Amino acid sequence: MKLIVDTMGSDNGCAELTKGIIDAVREFDIDAAAVGDRAVIEPLVAQAGLAGRIQVVHAPIAVTMEDEPNVVMRGEKAASSMVAAMKLLSAGGGDAVVTAGNTGAAIMSSTLYVGRIRGIRRAALAPILPVGPNGVLLIDSGANVQCTAEYLLQFAYLGSYYMRFVLNRGSGDLPAVGLLNIGAESHKGDDVHRKAYELLKAAGDAGRLNFVGNIEGRDVPSGKADVVVADGFSGNICLKSLEGIGLFFVGELKKAMFSSTRAKLGALLLKPSLAPLRKKMNYKEIGGSPLVGIAAPVIKAHGSADAFTMKNAMRQAMQYVSGDMIRRITENIDCMKASE
Repeated sequence: MKLIVDTMGSDNGCAELTKGIIDAVREFDIDAAAVGDRAVIEPLVAQAGLAGRIQVVHAPIAVTMEDEPNVVMRGEKAASSMVAAMKLLSAGGGDAVVTAGNTGAAIMSSTLYVGRIRGIRRAALAPILPVGPNGVLLIDSGANVQCTAEYLLQFAYLGSYYMRFVLNRGSGDLPAVGLLNIGAESHKGDDVHRKAYELLKAAGDAGRLNFVGNIEGRDVPSGKADVVVADGFSGNICLKSLEGIGLFFVGELKKAMFSSTRAKLGALLLKPSLAPLRKKMNYKEIGGSPLVGIAAPVIKAHGSADAFTMKNAMRQAMQYVSGDMIRRITENIDCMKASE
């Protein structure tokens, strides 16, 4: 297996991400293509003794976090490391791409240069939330602000297949799928969500999805659904709200634990029990979010990714490739379309 990594455009720079590539190649026994500044990458690869395992592709131009997504279509940014990585994937130069760069540009460049799975209307960003018994996949979390009912139906299939075949998670054979809405009743929401409910229920009745109905934002952390389907606007608000609540809770917990000598002693006793929770909530352990619907696996790593995060993002890309999800989607695409 060979993974293509865009080493430019992240907060921590090319050298830090190259170290993550080196760690992944050693630990997972894979090959890689490091796309970025050759002057930075080659000495690190040579020092690690992995010149035969890591291909260096020179593309020193970075798409920055401040750039508009469509910069990948024109000018010098059309020759950026991100675009070079996507083109290499499209040409068969690797099995998957991992990038920690600009999210909008990653969606644009993967759609433009790799393409979507035939029949899939829109690609979607699907982060794994560290909540519930086994984690919850939220799809979409910002790629598609406006959606049709058919988009939401396809997001449900994409999310269900990813949880089932890539992560081997779910309630029984089929992961539980819920539609994020303003109420649990079937008549709640706007026209798009009511129509999406009908489509998802029909898919559930046919045995293709395990649709558990509408779920409200408060139900997301409980794990009532393994896959939460949302339009990108609502999904992003849900994601950022959960992140904010988590940060607030951790901050308040720290205040309480260090508020007195007795509290500090209690915190010392509690520390070993909190370690697994801390690991579960650490985004670096997850690595990144899959960009599903693209015709080849793409993982969007966190913009602040360090070497450890990149290594785990590459592990996630390996799982995506091994799950053979894209072939399965392609073979069953006809049932993922809304009837005319």
